[in-house]
Amino acid sequence: MSNANFDLTGKVAIVTGASRGLGQYFSRALAGAGADLVITSRSLDSLKDFTAEIEGMGRRVLPLALDVRDFDSIRGMVSEAYEYYGRIDILVNNAGCNIRKPALKVSWEDWNTVLDTNLRGPFFVAQAVAEKMLPQKYGRIINIGSVTSVFGYAGITPYCASRGGIKQMTMSLADEWGGEGITVNCLAPGWFKTEQNKVLYENQAWVEYIKDRIPVNRPGRPNDLDGSVVFLASDASEYITGQCILVDGGISTGATKATV
Repeated sequence: MSNANFDLTGKVAIVTGASRGLGQYFSRALAGAGADLVITSRSLDSLKDFTAEIEGMGRRVLPLALDVRDFDSIRGMVSEAYEYYGRIDILVNNAGCNIRKPALKVSWEDWNTVLDTNLRGPFFVAQAVAEKMLPQKYGRIINIGSVTSVFGYAGITPYCASRGGIKQMTMSLADEWGGEGITVNCLAPGWFKTEQNKVLYENQAWVEYIKDRIPVNRPGRPNDLDGSVVFLASDASEYITGQCILVDGGISTGATKATV
């Protein structure tokens, strides 16, 4: 297979939630493969330094404000991105949040905050972007899920529900838009240290517990996702759609290193 299949030169990628964490790693990986970027955050100020970094890689980059819980914000962001570049080829639907509480303590507002951010918002971002992709008969939509797209964990029920919904949404949109040249896949990281979960990594006993359940014996490093996001964004994945790609070090095998 030619490396040209992974070349994103001339492509335009939107990455939501790019002010920190995995969103920045996804952005760097796509820029490194040649894509020009639209990066978003609720605050434009939070994108200033990262914009300069991507420009330093020799890529064009457009920072835009986006609140995925606001329909008008979504439509406005996509309209500005399309007006600036004249096309949108790739969407990495990454913006998300989590609220950690026992199920009996989850409030109505907690549930809405997580589901609106992690599920409703990504659907309407995908909808707005697909409107631009459909006339060009080409697009790559990558919805960011989680190992909780297929597993459940105590204390984060709304989050698990939202990530399970992302997996189901991905399959539905893949079926709807596949004949129009648009692939839709879910990239589901396992245990990666991010701003959302860094408090867990302060507990060494928990880290050892998780390591024991990951066959490769360590949590993920952000660059472990580079190959997967570039693959799903590229022509190399042309015949892959509706899939949930777990990048989790094998934790989804359900195995532990304990002997019987």
